Amino acid sequence: MQIRRQIVVFDTPDLERESSFWAALMGGEVRGDEDDWRSVYVDGEPRLGFQLAPNHERPDWPDGAQQQLHLDLYVDDIREAHEHAVGVGATLLRPADDVDAAGGFQVYEDPSGHPFCLCWG
Repeated sequence: MQIRRQIVVFDTPDLERESSFWAALMGGEVRGDEDDWRSVYVDGEPRLGFQLAPNHERPDWPDGAQQQLHLDLYVDDIREAHEHAVGVGATLLRPADDVDAAGGFQVYEDPSGHPFCLCWG
């Protein structure tokens, strides 16, 4: 089997808000005008997909049911990345113990509640 392309697809009740958030976070653009699908392209390549799921139930992590998956995004400057993520609509769920450590991560959620980490080191 040869895999030609790999993307992660998020279920969301709000295609515009969710895809726009990830495009802004990743420095990409939203493509597609279907009623139930959007894609985020970065550097001309599809990176993420978004499928309309009107009955999507927002994850309740870390206090609720166990999450099913999350993304780790590695950054050079956690302070800059944090400001950017929050500025485009992310919510910080769990800050790092020490942002000056050689390596670490902080946990965020996107507008639909999907968790992701900004990691460094």
